[in-house]
Parts: sequence; structure tokens; C-alpha cells
Amino acid sequence: MNDLRITFCQQYIVWGDPEANRRHVEEEMRSIPHDTDLFVVPETFTTGFGQHMAALAEPEEGPTLQWARRMAAEHGLLFVGTWTVRDGDRCYNRLHWVYPDGTYGYYDKAHTFRVSGEADQIGRGTQRAVFEYKGWRIKPAVCYDLRFPKWLRNGKRETGNGELEYDLLIICANWPGSRHEAWTTLLKARAIENLCYVVGCNRIGTDQEGILYTGDSVAVDYKGLIIAIGDGEQSISATLHRDTLATFREHWPFYLDFD
Repeated sequence: MNDLRITFCQQYIVWGDPEANRRHVEEEMRSIPHDTDLFVVPETFTTGFGQHMAALAEPEEGPTLQWARRMAAEHGLLFVGTWTVRDGDRCYNRLHWVYPDGTYGYYDKAHTFRVSGEADQIGRGTQRAVFEYKGWRIKPAVCYDLRFPKWLRNGKRETGNGELEYDLLIICANWPGSRHEAWTTLLKARAIENLCYVVGCNRIGTDQEGILYTGDSVAVDYKGLIIAIGDGEQSISATLHRDTLATFREHWPFYLDFD
């Protein structure tokens, strides 16, 4: 199975301005490595995270999805990011993965952050998800989901050969700098306990409500070791090696004793 080249954008988000944020990310994508397979942006990358999210929610087939389709096609990669979507009478913090051919899937954030009031305006998702790209099985999650290990637990696939459900966990987040130690610790823990790579893509800068985000976007390997980390407003790239992951799982098959 091929290695996977992933680039994740430690973005400064312009508060409540989807057009400006899409334009900024589009400019950023012009300078990413040409061999990038998968590009990730933070949670609610078009608006920032706050009480305005529901008011700025888009229809599912709205401008950000159409823009993401264009970016995926132009760069020949998988685009991953969240923005708020109105679906029926509810709004969701919806993570999308958009393929180069324009097809896509989505996962709705399951654990809405009640402390900030997100739970009062955003509906909770109820379905776990795993999707595939270039032979990799990838699990999406959003910010506060990271604190719930049971929800993110890697299980054995129903194939009879002992394979795990996913190889890479992606977390799109707006995680404040005041809790950066928890962010880094939990990312490492999820990698170790699930025998997988983890990529946490977080925003940077101070938002309109005065909350400071220090980024700390990071790629972590299955042993909990950091292989790439962000520093300031930038995109970070890392190559994930499928063969070494498979070898580690073979030598240390902890998953055979999962509860």
C-alpha cells in the first residue's frame, strides 16, 4: 500500500467572512507540495467557531462545497474540512471529505461543545464514519470529539482477517491555546491506543471573542511520536508510511486484546 502525503493548514480564520477565508486557503494551496494527497483545514474554517455559526450555515450544496470541489479537482487531492450546514430544520458542524472527481462524504460532529453554547445551536451527529482514499482507511472527527476515546475506538473490521477499521484519524479543530497541553496529550493518546496515525489540524490567532489559539497542529505516529508540528500561520506536510504501520501492528498486535 502506498505512503500518504498529507498537508494540513494551520490557518488564521477571518471572523465570519467565508469568502475571505476561502480565498486565503486557495492562495495557501498554491504553495503546498505538488505530491500532496490529502489537504486538511481547521474546524469551521470559513467562519470561525462561535455564536454566529448557525446564522452563517450554508445549504449542503452551497458555495463552500462547490469551492472545495474545485480545489480538489485543480490540485488532484482529497480536501477535508468542516463548515456549518443547514439540513432540514437543524444546523450541523459538518466535516466533508471531497474527492478530486467531485464526489464527497460527510460526518456531523457528535460531541457539540456545551461550554461555549455550540450545543444550543448545532445538532449532534449520531453516525460514526470511516472513508477510504488511496488504500488508506481514514476516520474523521471534530475538535471536542477528541476527548471521547470510546467514540473514536479503533475496532476490528468484519472481514475475518483481523484488520483494524482505520489507519489514520483526522481531527479538525478550533482548540484554544489555554488547553494546548490537553490537545497534544489527547492526540498522542488516541494514536497509541488505536495503533494509528493521527493528524490534528487546529487554527491559530485570536478570534473576535478574544480567545487565543496557538495552533499546535501536529501529525503523530502510532507510537505517539510527533513527526510534524506547526509553527505560526503555515501549512505543514508529513508523509505517512503504510508499511511501517503494518509492521508495527504485526509485531505488537495489542488490538487482539481490545475490550
